Parts: sequence; structure tokens; C-alpha cells
Amino acid sequence: MIIEPLGTRVLIRPLEQEATTKSGLILPETVKEKPQQGRIEAVGDTEEMITGLEVGDVVLFAKYSGNEIEIDGVKYIIMEEGDVLARIKSE
Repeated sequence: MIIEPLGTRVLIRPLEQEATTKSGLILPETVKEKPQQGRIEAVGDTEEMITGLEVGDVVLFAKYSGNEIEIDGVKYIIMEEGDVLARIKSE
């Protein structure tokens, strides 16, 4: 299935946090925080977008922004480009 966001929306696949702490404790699913980082999987109308976000960018977004959807067992978040706080670049 292909999802094409409309307008200035982006489709993000959240990056899950690690299931263990630095000391080796395993975190149950109920204790994990909601992810705030993700990889952009699709973008809407790039001519309308002002941020220049592209597919493949790793981004930081507000904890409770966007709408969660699940497709074929994979969780995604669809949100307005303005809800993306920052692009994360590796050095």
C-alpha cells in the first residue's frame, strides 16, 4: 500500500527507543516514552512546503503531535510539516 500525504503533511515512521537501559534493565512496553524521533517515509506537495523536508530525513517532532495510523502492522504518524521541530543530521 502506498500512502501519499496531502497538502503540507508528512508521513513519519517513528524510531523506537531501546528496550534496555544502560545498566541492562529491560523496559516493559508500558514504561517506554512515546517516540519523538522518526524517519520521513512520504511528503505531500513539496511546492507548498517551506521547510524542504525530504523522504529519508530523520526528524524530531513534538511528543503528542500528529495522528497515529497502522498499516500492515507498521505504525506511522502523519502530521503537518510545521509540527516537525528539527531535522537530525549525523556528523
